[in-house]
Amino acid sequence: MTLTIVLVVSALIAVIDQLIKYFVLQYLAPVGSVTVADNLLYFTYVENRGAAFGIFQNQVWLFSVLTFIMIAVFIFFIAAKKIEGKLFLMSAMLIIGGGIGNLIDRIFRGFVVDYISVSFFPPVCNFADYCITVGAVLFVISLFFADKVRKPSLDSSMSAEGDDSE
Repeated sequence: MTLTIVLVVSALIAVIDQLIKYFVLQYLAPVGSVTVADNLLYFTYVENRGAAFGIFQNQVWLFSVLTFIMIAVFIFFIAAKKIEGKLFLMSAMLIIGGGIGNLIDRIFRGFVVDYISVSFFPPVCNFADYCITVGAVLFVISLFFADKVRKPSLDSSMSAEGDDSE
């Protein structure tokens, strides 16, 4: 059941991403850029043929394979390892959904459609990129803090056992 929920939400994220990109291609690409909030937020059409921030240009198949492997690894850990931590599952949904959204672009367009530009962060990104970024942050938090949440309860139960033996 958990894997099904993760896959459904991930698919929904990918669909939302592709719908937004459809409208970007139809209405933003012809004009190039639109100011949403002066000196803060712009919608700027960019064809990203590389990875994050435009690095490693024209490596479509490399990034497609890496994205597919990343998605498969997350699905494997959820299905085979029965990982059910809420923070991990939320991160997996965001990373898988965003990864699928950008993977669709790479496979069918040969580039990723980017359009969100904020004044304090120079690279132009998209909804999928932000999903992946938030998912990665949640994933790191789950790695570092999920065990620390469990350890005190384990330690306290061990000390309680030690107290019983005295």
